[in-house]
Parts: sequence; C-alpha cells; structure tokens
Amino acid sequence: MYHHIEDDNDEMEAPYVDGTCPSPKESEVMDAIRGIYDPEIPVNIVEMGLIYNLEIDDDDRSAKVTMTLTAPGCPVAEEMPIWVQNAVTSVDGIDRAEVEITWEPFWRPDFMTEAARLETGFF
Repeated sequence: MYHHIEDDNDEMEAPYVDGTCPSPKESEVMDAIRGIYDPEIPVNIVEMGLIYNLEIDDDDRSAKVTMTLTAPGCPVAEEMPIWVQNAVTSVDGIDRAEVEITWEPFWRPDFMTEAARLETGFF
C-alpha cells in the first residue's frame, strides 16, 4: 500500500506538487531527485516539471515515481529512470524504487517552474 492522494477524476496531475505525498520521507526523496539534471538543460528534473507523482509505501521502505521526459526521443530516455531510481534508493530507509515513464499528459514547457523558465529562456 502506498501513500498517495487520488484526485476526483483519477487523472494524474502534472507536474508534482510538494506536499502531496503524506509520507515523512517525501522531502528527502524529492531533494534526492532534485539532484538530477537533464544533461542538455541546466535545470533539475523537478524544476523542469518531469516528475508527475510520488508514492511511498506505508512503511516508508519502497517508492514509486511516475515521470515523463521532454520528448520521446530524449537522448537519456533509458538512463534517466535509472538515475531517478538510484537517487530515491539513496535516501536512508528507502530500499526499493520503481520508476514509471508516462506520456500522459505530454510534457509542456509551462510545466517548468518560473525559475526554470528564466534559466532556460522559455517564457
């Protein structure tokens, strides 16, 4: 069983909003993921809006991250989920992490934080 919040229409919100996973490990996991940068863009993948959902099981030992990529042809499409998995399992107490790539909803530049848009020139 995972800690997560279902919205009324069961559609995934994008991007992820800090505080939506009730686990006490949420901030540690998200901070670990914030250490991952898209090699082509000088912004971390959380600020890019690539993380859609975080679920942490009831005993805070396993996590599931649902994320997307900027495009299906992303050069690091195979590596990035492994980077996320490694970041999540680097958090003390998290033993297992599953990373799922989704294209629903498809990533858009407006998913980026304002700071990320300024850094990259997307306005």
